[in-house]
Amino acid sequence: MVDWDRIDTVLLDMDGTLLDLHFDSYLWKEHLPRRFAECNALDLETAKRQIAPRIRAREGTLQWYCLDHWTAELGIDISALEREVAHLIAVRPHVPDFLRFLRSREIEVVLTTNAHRRSLSHKLDRTGIGAFFDHIVSSHDFGVPKEQTAFWGRLHSAVPYAPDRTLLVDDNPTVLRSARDFGIRHLLAIRMPDSRGQPRVHDDFTCVDSFLDLLPPA
Repeated sequence: MVDWDRIDTVLLDMDGTLLDLHFDSYLWKEHLPRRFAECNALDLETAKRQIAPRIRAREGTLQWYCLDHWTAELGIDISALEREVAHLIAVRPHVPDFLRFLRSREIEVVLTTNAHRRSLSHKLDRTGIGAFFDHIVSSHDFGVPKEQTAFWGRLHSAVPYAPDRTLLVDDNPTVLRSARDFGIRHLLAIRMPDSRGQPRVHDDFTCVDSFLDLLPPA
């Protein structure tokens, strides 16, 4: 699937790519509404109806990923909610094998995530995958989400890479399109980011079912 002789840098998303998106799906769609309902004396369905459109209105923006924004917007500590369901944070199958392979090839490995820094630190502490990366970058560092082409330019200034010799693996098609617009040549999408969700259809990009698919034959 990948000609590794043509790759110098690998950019990897975190949630839905290296980590199972089920944690985030459950947190935002189930746990947050439940706690919001308790705090505001609402039934669960009413809480969901109040929260969902507010979240949708921010989709694709940096605020959508900002714990501080939603803590202020909803009046509930999102970081505390993350800790309450931290047992759901899980590395996707064969990710450590893939990361070890990249290290063995001496490929530069960069974690590029939209996650807020507190959430990022929490997940790295929980999973231990941070040691595999040469650089760890949150879009909050640049003030622009990965959905915008400007992110990739700011990343290039901070961590120089050759776009035509760079591979990006991400579960978000809007992010993949913005990277393609910037000139990143090698792009792969995750077909099943949430282990308990539905497969995603990516008509524009080659899909990855398992990180084993990216490893050369033994």
